[in-house]
Amino acid sequence: MSTVRGVALLGFKAFATSQGIDPVSALAEVDLPEDPLNAQISGAQFNALVQLCALRSSNPLFGLQLGLHQGTQSLGTLLYAMRNAANVGESLNLLTRYFHIHSDGALVRLERRGGSALLVYEVIDGTLASVHQTVELAMGVAACLLRELLGYAWKPRALMLRHSAPASRIAYRTLLGVPPRFDSTVNAWVFDESLLARPLGATDVRCQLLAQQQIDELARVTLQELPSYVQKRLRNELANGPVTLRDMAKYMMISPRTLQRYLRAQNTRFQELLDETRQTMAARYLCDSSISLTQLAGMLGYADLSTFSRAFTRWNGVSPQKWKQRMKQTLG
Repeated sequence: MSTVRGVALLGFKAFATSQGIDPVSALAEVDLPEDPLNAQISGAQFNALVQLCALRSSNPLFGLQLGLHQGTQSLGTLLYAMRNAANVGESLNLLTRYFHIHSDGALVRLERRGGSALLVYEVIDGTLASVHQTVELAMGVAACLLRELLGYAWKPRALMLRHSAPASRIAYRTLLGVPPRFDSTVNAWVFDESLLARPLGATDVRCQLLAQQQIDELARVTLQELPSYVQKRLRNELANGPVTLRDMAKYMMISPRTLQRYLRAQNTRFQELLDETRQTMAARYLCDSSISLTQLAGMLGYADLSTFSRAFTRWNGVSPQKWKQRMKQTLG
């Protein structure tokens, strides 16, 4: 079960009230406490709350507008370290490296493609059937972050969203400055790659030391959770092709035997983590009708569709085609 830090609901009560919703009642309906900011909440509760509020307010842009309302403060202590990086690229690398501390049910990565930078956000909790409100909330927060880091230089080339387009798209341009490209293969903000080298404002030595202490603390948490760390690396690397135990050990600068020994101490093995990661990613991606099975097989590091289909059938007892049909029927 994925979790989200309660700070992700910063500003929720005020915004929900502005949308004609009783926030305390909405929180109670998804079994969240009246004051959730200091709690560790489940990803399912967080996702259900945003969906519920979008429905109750009859506002299909509730998630996006909540993200814009929250701004960067919803990132909590991670934001402090990011603000003290040398440049925009280093700041975003901190976000990708430590975002799992903020939410372990989602993944953030930074890609470079033909002169463009892509800040990608993916929900990796395969138990959530519909996540487009949560995704748009995250993209709203990301827009505020990029605007804060880049100032007047923030001129996005595109916003890519994996879910299908709503009936009306006009409000997106008003809120974000660009119309989204729906039914994309990823959720991502796209901007000029050269902006990654843009320096951030100078900070004093004390601020830099405090930021480094924060980064070191986050790094220690990562090392204490080796299986989660390995799965995070797998989610990042599978799209580039198959990932082996040797590949992972080389990245971590240890021997394959040592890595396997560490994982056994945590009652798991590399192949188990690889299978679990592929299984949850497959379930998550299959909820998005824009992704073909052939594309999905490649994104999970399989050599061909038939190999992926056999693995999926082994996990779920049905073929991916039948599983996808069932999901469509369930979601109506």
